[in-house]
Amino acid sequence: MLTKLEKAKEEWGGTLSVIDNWLDERQTLVVLYCELAGLPPYQQEVRSLPSQEKITNFCQVLLDYASTGHFEVYEQIISQCKLDGENNLKIAQDLYSRITTTTDTALNFNDKYAESANDKALLDFDIDLSELGQVMEDRFEREDQLLEVVHLHHTLA
Repeated sequence: MLTKLEKAKEEWGGTLSVIDNWLDERQTLVVLYCELAGLPPYQQEVRSLPSQEKITNFCQVLLDYASTGHFEVYEQIISQCKLDGENNLKIAQDLYSRITTTTDTALNFNDKYAESANDKALLDFDIDLSELGQVMEDRFEREDQLLEVVHLHHTLA
């Protein structure tokens, strides 16, 4: 995820401050995810669940990232694609609809774990975190494709 993020920052960073800030939020989200999942370099010798504070912080960043995408970034991209032509608009709308399906997984994770998760819920934490990671990776790929639609049009125009 971090390698793809660096590529996205190289390609689209510096085009709009809202996109720069959003990609920075994505980086924070990915780092926090790696910490929660115990992925290198955050792995621990003794496996244990992260603290509720770390889980809550991750959930807040997750919701902030999703909200920024939906209410700031996607809106601007769709508006630009409307100006760029029917084909770009159709591609952007298709990608947007695929991205929005991933939001439910993020919201469900937040609802289950953001506040004091009960012991029964915590039994599913690793599985739910893994599923969220896969869904978010798919989301990031679609978001990058959405940025590419706008970027290609403007470099070719």
